[in-house]
Amino acid sequence: MTVPGTSRVRTPSSIRRLRSWGPPLAIPSGTAYLCDRLSLQGLEEWKRVWTGMRRDSRYYEILDSTIPPFQYHYLVLEDAAGRVRAVQPFFVSVQDVLQGLPERTRRIATLLTRMAPGLARFRILWVGPTVGEAALGAEARDHLWCARALGEALPLVSRRLRAPMIVLKDFPAEWRFALQTFVENGYARIPSMPSVVMDLKCRNFDEYLKGLSSKARGDLRRKFREADRLPPLTVEVVNDISDRMAELYPLYLQVHQHSKFRFETLTPEYFGRLGREMPERSRFFIWSQEGRAVAFDACTLFQEELWADAIGLDYRVALDLHLYFIVKRDVIDWACRNGVRRYHSGSLNYDPKLRMGFQLEPLDLYVWHRNRLTNGILQRVAPWLTPARHEPLLRKFSNAVDL
Repeated sequence: MTVPGTSRVRTPSSIRRLRSWGPPLAIPSGTAYLCDRLSLQGLEEWKRVWTGMRRDSRYYEILDSTIPPFQYHYLVLEDAAGRVRAVQPFFVSVQDVLQGLPERTRRIATLLTRMAPGLARFRILWVGPTVGEAALGAEARDHLWCARALGEALPLVSRRLRAPMIVLKDFPAEWRFALQTFVENGYARIPSMPSVVMDLKCRNFDEYLKGLSSKARGDLRRKFREADRLPPLTVEVVNDISDRMAELYPLYLQVHQHSKFRFETLTPEYFGRLGREMPERSRFFIWSQEGRAVAFDACTLFQEELWADAIGLDYRVALDLHLYFIVKRDVIDWACRNGVRRYHSGSLNYDPKLRMGFQLEPLDLYVWHRNRLTNGILQRVAPWLTPARHEPLLRKFSNAVDL
């Protein structure tokens, strides 16, 4: 009999050369190996399990190299027969769990925890990427096995990395069936700030407008007329912005610094490597006025779907030009004319997205603490800590119940 958490004598041939952080972890479903990115080099399964996903192994390697200050790790999961069936990225950071509360409530909670600040700050093991929605690193046929094996391994990993709290970060609702095993084993599932999506069944933006209410159509057309009175904008679409980072990256920082919720900060290296290493999926829209860039939208194109991942705006002209709405107009028009069937956009800034006809795209957090008493308390208070609970605009979307 193998004691959970100890290593087996056998070393499977498929990963014999894998450098693990400490001894392998024995779990009921097989064996788990904790390693870093360099250890994955030469592991064929690392690339294979992400085939067919819009964010493949290249994306995780880019994050690992360009988005500090997180501690990135990978969990290689093999079954009892010695076959690698999943490779799950995760990272570790220290987080204040009160950060998602409204400002007034957060101030009160901070006063209550001033004598013991450690009550609100946890070293957390986050399953998923630092940027964007998460997925299980396994082929579709192995999703249920991966979820079960991951649930078995994570408590052992959290102990080894001294991260008593585990959060599965931003998993789309489509993963709820596979991840139900976490709920059954004491994890609290709570809504994260959702992204939004729209189906595109039109040939251009003008045709798309016909599907909106008369009030929304009138408001958008008024904004575009006001923008037309100013020096004209031009838009271009490219795969790589490495040579234009000096003018575009400050636009991203302007938007990022205006956000109430800032988990990670994207870097110039991140944007540059996306274009160089994933050019077939990267689409950067750039708007210029009188020869000067005033906006850009970093998107991913994959299997007739387009994701808006990051935006940059020049706030010196953004309000007068109604620049956010122009960005959405031009991207939707390009998408319709280029065979895109679904358009996804990120979380926050829900008011214009509501008016433009987007639907919510739920994202879930699964939260667990290794201490049984703390986890019992967490089960009750976690739903109140998520920012999604305190965003009134979310309730106005027609599919808000899906959260």
